[in-house]
Amino acid sequence: MLNGKTALVTGSTSGIGLGIAKALAAQGAHVMLNGFGDTAAAQAEVAAVATGGARVGYHGADMSKPAEIEAMVQACTAEFGAVDILVNNAGIQFVAPVDEFPVERWDAIIAINLSSVFHATRVALPGMKARGWGRIINVASVHGLVASANKSAYVAAKHGVIGLTKAVALETATTPVTCNAICPGWVLTPLVQKQVDARAAADGVDNAEATKRLLSEKEPSQQFTTPEELAAMAVFMCSPAAGNLRGTAVNMDGGWVAQ
Repeated sequence: MLNGKTALVTGSTSGIGLGIAKALAAQGAHVMLNGFGDTAAAQAEVAAVATGGARVGYHGADMSKPAEIEAMVQACTAEFGAVDILVNNAGIQFVAPVDEFPVERWDAIIAINLSSVFHATRVALPGMKARGWGRIINVASVHGLVASANKSAYVAAKHGVIGLTKAVALETATTPVTCNAICPGWVLTPLVQKQVDARAAADGVDNAEATKRLLSEKEPSQQFTTPEELAAMAVFMCSPAAGNLRGTAVNMDGGWVAQ
């Protein structure tokens, strides 16, 4: 379905981003990965499922640095000829009451979770317009729709991502470029596993019980959304059937926002 297209997926060496990268490669898209950690293993995972002659690249841009984001988009264009699909997924988290929130942590979360979406979009969008096709998919969060205590920076950033998604969708409404957001609830990524571990330590319970308590507070389905489910939504957003899907924030949250 995506043969000949190129996808740039930020924060894609693990978790949700890696799941989306693998799904796009399986549809035949060339994929440029970005992120930290075991980059070689992530590239191997994506290459293993790639079809239609799809190739896999990597760029180590620091998503808090606009110049590096711009260089990454340019590198992807140079290597594969285009950025047809931009998946803005990179994100970090920190939990503390607002009056105790470290200023440097606030700045980092806003930079990586929100400003990076703007910078990648502003650089990639002109090429999409010029080629007459493009998909911008922003991985926001259920916290872009509702708030939780002690997550002020993350909630503010993700609300901002949804606002930016809507603005870009309106600006591109008469073009073949679409912009939408996916809003996961709890997904068992390394980021969330840290919260489960912290909950287990704080409550003096094992990991299984901490997981149950975490889910029961917010997610009526009592189960994690999987990277594979989110990736399937991203693939749908790239399909012809989603050509008039514009400015949406699709929550895949086990009923969290329905409460």
